[in-house]
Amino acid sequence: MNKIYPSAQAALADIVKDGQLMAVGGFGLCGIPEALIDALRDSGIKDLTVISNNAGVDDFGLGKLLKTRQIKKMISSYVGENKEFERQYLAGELELEFTPQGTLAERLRAGGAGIPAFYTRTGVGTLVAEGKETKDFDGKTYVMERALVPDVSLVKAWRADTSGNLQFRLTARNFNPAAAMAGKITVVEVEEIVPLGAIAPDDVHLPGIYAKRLVLNATPEKRIEKRTITEKSGA
Repeated sequence: MNKIYPSAQAALADIVKDGQLMAVGGFGLCGIPEALIDALRDSGIKDLTVISNNAGVDDFGLGKLLKTRQIKKMISSYVGENKEFERQYLAGELELEFTPQGTLAERLRAGGAGIPAFYTRTGVGTLVAEGKETKDFDGKTYVMERALVPDVSLVKAWRADTSGNLQFRLTARNFNPAAAMAGKITVVEVEEIVPLGAIAPDDVHLPGIYAKRLVLNATPEKRIEKRTITEKSGA
């Protein structure tokens, strides 16, 4: 089975639809699938519910989809650094399901593991728990959180072999493996595609069974993925 597609547009053409639940990997702008986000914008699909730690920044990352009004709801844990996100939410134009960061990661992990729900103490007694089932265990109250199973997951990895075995680079791993595992269909953007066997088994961070489609983007912009240092005067 050939998993390699000639472009991000081709990889998404027959699987993205209006109104889908979609997960997008990354943390801030680190480890985001830049080419897939651009292809999603260009597809024109709308009314998306997007699971992502945050929504990029204005005019980059998922901020591009907010600008074109293709997202109707975000399931996120951090909503700063994006003025358009703030404007749409405060104006009642964008729905938001605020989810604590660890809970968001676990909801995706649970979705990939086939666990429909779990209990956590995070959010008990706050707005996060409103409308959700709670239960006491050993004298402490827990809130039930439902797993997330996106129709499509868009993720970023550093390398893949032709079978879709994935290797992530440093902190760019972040939410990507969990999003990949949870998706019904997972499309992976990578910087390098190598022959099967070129990635040592111990270096495979996620097996190819989770990656349905691969897209090569050898030169992503990667705005904030590399360490930068400001030199001190006189040093």
